[in-house]
Amino acid sequence: MFARITSLLAGGTLAAVAAEPLAPGAAVPAVTQINHDGKAVKLAEVASSGFVLFFFYPKADTPGCTKQACSLRDSWETLQAKGVRIFGVSADDAESQQAFRTKHKLPYDLLADTDRRVIDAFGVPRMLGFAKRQAYLFKDGKLVWRSLEASTERQAADVLKALESEAAK
Repeated sequence: MFARITSLLAGGTLAAVAAEPLAPGAAVPAVTQINHDGKAVKLAEVASSGFVLFFFYPKADTPGCTKQACSLRDSWETLQAKGVRIFGVSADDAESQQAFRTKHKLPYDLLADTDRRVIDAFGVPRMLGFAKRQAYLFKDGKLVWRSLEASTERQAADVLKALESEAAK
């Protein structure tokens, strides 16, 4: 067993796939992906004005991912009052995203990034095909805050703190 795992690691099968994450000031990647309803979402277009949060999670309806998504759900009204649009992103298919959204009453779009186009465009590291938990906040199409170690329970609190910081500028 150990020899097999060592072989997989050496061959890169279990290795993390990573690119450089988007740097502050970067533009929203000009990629298109389908949401939980199968509708195309053009990221650069939806994030061209106002605040837009893209948060990445490994797998729909798993404990940590549910806490992260529900943190944002529970602060939905406050985030909406501040004009924030939210998009959750994972490599799950549209059907899984829709089930996750319905089960937990998530009021925002979930992107079904099965081909990892969005994950890779943002430079989100992957392990075994799953995206690492991260979050990116854009204002008028430019990255103003990122969390490369996004919280589960505190995702909304972290975003609200970033919005306060941005408002103070």
